[in-house]
Amino acid sequence: MLAVENLRSGYGRIEALHGVSLDVAAGEIVTLVGANGAGKTTLLRAISGVQPISSGRIYFDGSAIEYTPPHERVALGIAQVPEGRQLFAPLSVEDNLKLGAWRRRRIDSSTDLHRVYDLFPMLAELRHTLAGALSGGQQQLLAIGRALMANPRLLLLDEPSMGLAPILVDQILNVILQLKGEGLTLLLVEQNAVAALGIADRGYVLETGTISASGAAADIKNDRRIREAYLGI
Repeated sequence: MLAVENLRSGYGRIEALHGVSLDVAAGEIVTLVGANGAGKTTLLRAISGVQPISSGRIYFDGSAIEYTPPHERVALGIAQVPEGRQLFAPLSVEDNLKLGAWRRRRIDSSTDLHRVYDLFPMLAELRHTLAGALSGGQQQLLAIGRALMANPRLLLLDEPSMGLAPILVDQILNVILQLKGEGLTLLLVEQNAVAALGIADRGYVLETGTISASGAAADIKNDRRIREAYLGI
């Protein structure tokens, strides 16, 4: 579904990605593991189109999209849950969700809204509450729900468990597995690398802007060098 080839991107004269290549097959959960500053967020932002690239190719369903505007990538079926949630704090839960379907505004999105409420009953109860008044866990569920309103085929998740209590982390990971069960494809950046590799099919290790290892998630999780360098175990 997704193929990234020799991608380079940076900020001014500082290059953050040095020829990164990876692929994600339909129906997979693929996780990116690496230290802070390795380039994981930059890579996700480049795939979604909000981070410019200097060279390389990005293919979605076999078509090159590296110069496709971000809103058109959403229309193709790519949605991102950004690091830090980036909700519209003064707006209600339901208005935030409806904004997720903005690209589909000519289509009745009520079915998708009910789907999100079925997936996250807590959001249904809080639909009239301002997003800025929610707890961290509730905000993260809302950020995921907002992305799902775009009816994506590929979901990019950037640190979905950041700052959450362990019980909420488990809930988020269970939601990710549930979404995979519904046929969604997911590319996951997660600070809790052990947990992320525990639910992923495959993984990549990103080290200072370069892929240093890749393979089955279980193999990466059990690799002694990777465990010591990136997993803290």
